[in-house]
Amino acid sequence: MSTPTRRRWVLHVDLDQFIAAVEVLRNPDLRGRPVVVGGRGDPTERGVVSTASYEAREFGVGSGMPLRIAARRIPDAVFLAVDAEAYSEVSGVVMDTLRTLDVVVEVAGWDEAFLDVETGDPEAFAETVHDAVLAATGLHCSVGIGDNKLRAKVATDLGKPQGVYRLTEENWFAVMGERSTESLWGIGRKTSRKLAALGVSTVRQLADASDRELAATLGPNMGPWYARIGRGIDHSPVSAERWVARSHSRETTFQRNLVDWTDVTAEVRRLAVRVREDIVAENRRAVRVTVKVRYAPFDTHTTSMPMQDPTFDADMIADQAAALVDRLDHEREVRLLGVRLEMTPPV
Repeated sequence: MSTPTRRRWVLHVDLDQFIAAVEVLRNPDLRGRPVVVGGRGDPTERGVVSTASYEAREFGVGSGMPLRIAARRIPDAVFLAVDAEAYSEVSGVVMDTLRTLDVVVEVAGWDEAFLDVETGDPEAFAETVHDAVLAATGLHCSVGIGDNKLRAKVATDLGKPQGVYRLTEENWFAVMGERSTESLWGIGRKTSRKLAALGVSTVRQLADASDRELAATLGPNMGPWYARIGRGIDHSPVSAERWVARSHSRETTFQRNLVDWTDVTAEVRRLAVRVREDIVAENRRAVRVTVKVRYAPFDTHTTSMPMQDPTFDADMIADQAAALVDRLDHEREVRLLGVRLEMTPPV
């Protein structure tokens, strides 16, 4: 029996229901119950779902949903506060485990990573990945196999939970052709609606669409890029370089809407000063300020402007953020505010 030819594969590793799974590990009594993690864990307060267990997802609860709506759908769900420190610690163990497999590991978030693997049997290697992560952490993962990062990432969703799925140039259209454009990595609901307005609703239609027409509607760079991902094309390498944040942000959801815009400005200044502390800790100056607002009931907008010069100056940063408040709709009540500072590159 001949040995399969070794070749390069990209594997995408995604921890199943990661945050909820960590909480179940900490409290095994939660196993099998609908668990919702978000905010301070109080569904009577304003906040959104960070993640939901599979048992909760069966009721239509998912990331980004207001906690109050989740509580109405599952009154007897277990609601827990976000514990970022715990999730980060477990994530570190997962990534260190992947690095022991002697492959290039690109960390893509708390709960996912890309691997650059040379093997003749990618499914067997994927099972090795799953078993190594399970042994080290008690967590299950799904693994997508592809001939590039895009196809590996999409394949992971097709194999969930605890599954392995291969998606390559050979089966791309057979598997993806009739699926919605929203099933592609990089296309969200808003872009999907814009494409649908052009008569492009499926992956096959996107792949066949004219680059010129897409560019005219979606921009000279983004339009053709969407067509490429419709064809499953992705040339980006798997890189082990440490991910470096381009920005830091802080935001606050108010339990009661802000109606006095003097209070809005004061809150924006406060958030700006807090984010300034984060960038000082990295020794990277602010180069752009963005203010995020969510009007009641749930309508989100952002506005931004560059700093005149890179700076750590707290007054300048707060003044610039406050100036952006003038661009907002002062006739509306405010549910959430956020401030983001983009930073100079690391030295």
